[in-house]
Amino acid sequence: MIRSLRNLFRLIRIAWIMARHGVLEPLETVAEAPALALFARLARRLSDRRVTGRWGQRLAAALVALGPSFIKFGQSLATRADLIGDQASADLTMLQDRLPPFDPAVARAAVEHELGAPVDTLFARFDAAPVAAASIAQVHRARTADGREVAVKILRPGIEAAVARDLDLFEWIAETVERALPWTERLRPVETVRVFRETVEIELDLRYEAAAAAELSENFQGSPDFRVASVDWDRTTRRLLTTAWVEGCRIDDLASLDAYGLDPTDLLAKAAGVFFNQVFRDGFFHADMHPGNMLVEPDGTLVPVDFGIMGRVDLATRFYLADTLTGFLNGDWRAVAEIHFRMGFVPADKSIDLFTQACRSIGEPLMDKPLHEVSVARLLGQVLRIAETFEMRAQPQLLLLHKTMVVSEGVGRKLNPDVNMWALARPLIERWMIENRGPEALLARGADDIMRALTRLPALVRAADRMMQHLDEGGIKVHPETLKIHAELNAPARFSAWSIWLAIGAGLLVGLLIG
Repeated sequence: MIRSLRNLFRLIRIAWIMARHGVLEPLETVAEAPALALFARLARRLSDRRVTGRWGQRLAAALVALGPSFIKFGQSLATRADLIGDQASADLTMLQDRLPPFDPAVARAAVEHELGAPVDTLFARFDAAPVAAASIAQVHRARTADGREVAVKILRPGIEAAVARDLDLFEWIAETVERALPWTERLRPVETVRVFRETVEIELDLRYEAAAAAELSENFQGSPDFRVASVDWDRTTRRLLTTAWVEGCRIDDLASLDAYGLDPTDLLAKAAGVFFNQVFRDGFFHADMHPGNMLVEPDGTLVPVDFGIMGRVDLATRFYLADTLTGFLNGDWRAVAEIHFRMGFVPADKSIDLFTQACRSIGEPLMDKPLHEVSVARLLGQVLRIAETFEMRAQPQLLLLHKTMVVSEGVGRKLNPDVNMWALARPLIERWMIENRGPEALLARGADDIMRALTRLPALVRAADRMMQHLDEGGIKVHPETLKIHAELNAPARFSAWSIWLAIGAGLLVGLLIG
């Protein structure tokens, strides 16, 4: 009850700010909630005429006024073009995560508290003015005692408590909406907020960010085009992250790129290859790749920063993406439909022929256009837009990836509007599909599955034995056939052990033959 009252009062304040920015208009047409629609219509009278711009731009301004968690939520909402439309999605994608910096004295005190020593003994120089200040943290440039230039990221004071309050509010709203409006269950608001919570909570522990940077660096070890600044683990804690300083410019700073003598199209090709490798080769990608987080060194090396938001995609999802992209680029609408049914995104009782027709309605208008005019991110967004007709469930695990694709496309078009970065990555995707779907790849994965099953077999036998003993001691009657199986598993112990080792040997032999 106390939680509901607390969140209700906060919700009233949020509604006031939203009304002042004139962003409640879409709620006016929600037929399933007439009271909400009436409130939205009345809220029109509260709008501030000084707030101008498109709906998405006004929403971005309202979220900035509401604080850090809402800015992060707006960036996540940018992935839901199926809910807010393509234009609003693009507007929220450009939402800048910037806030005024906090006091330099507070920053120094935080460093000393985290590292347990005076700043002057930890660093030969520590710049008072931050080089960047965002909703979660700010970054200061410094030099270590041994002469290394570093970037020191410090969490904002009290940010954990503020975010915890906001996350509790978001969960309460999602639970209330899903309970009061059953039709929203398909949009999975509760699960979406859960994914958002996991993302933000990880972002609040800078050790996770350091680990993500280290993993991404390992994945691209030896790459001539892409590197990650090294982490100074001795000066990294939960609230503090220190990395090597990166000397370069933003990837969209065309004037600086020209001064470096770099070709934007070459950089676009590098970026496309890096994105492909992160998503398809590794299944681990930087999910906050706005231009300010991708720097370019004078020699053309791409260097990402800020690893607070990272995404992962399993092998099945990578196959889905590859099939969908190649299906649309090749005009194979049936293949696009089949992968959605095969992944279970579309209920099995729906007509695959009608869904194929719907995919054709999205892709066909683009077939005669130059490839550089085709937005793959928008294509995937439009697939989600037909979700209601076919009762498709939202896929929270794809939200970060879709957002990253939207941002990457925007950067690519600024570097060279006449080149489509997905066209540059297409040969890589097709080669990856051949390598991962050929007979050798299938046999290798089959052998891996067999080996995993074999390693689990002894534990399963022991668990079954313990269960049967427990049932026997409890005086519970067991079906005779079950007792027979149990006896077969336990009585000839030598045979069971030899069987296991024989199976393992066979699995190893299969693996060697495949290799």
